[in-house]
Amino acid sequence: MTPAEIEYANKRMKQKWYDLAMAEQQGVSTPTLERMYNAYMLAVDEYNRCCAVYQQEKLQEADSAPSHIAQQKHRRRRAS
Repeated sequence: MTPAEIEYANKRMKQKWYDLAMAEQQGVSTPTLERMYNAYMLAVDEYNRCCAVYQQEKLQEADSAPSHIAQQKHRRRRAS
């Protein structure tokens, strides 16, 4: 997952919300608003999934750092 993919999911989510708000102001039927709301919620779920995957990948990268780097960090903490 890249920051660009997260940004795309974020923009998509915001656009779905904007479309829903505009449709409500224009008096669109309730069933249509409900469908639009469901689409918005799917976009929210996708954004949250992207963020979770990105965070998990970053944690895995940190865990897989070479051991000498981890040892250096440990030494710095002990010296403080």
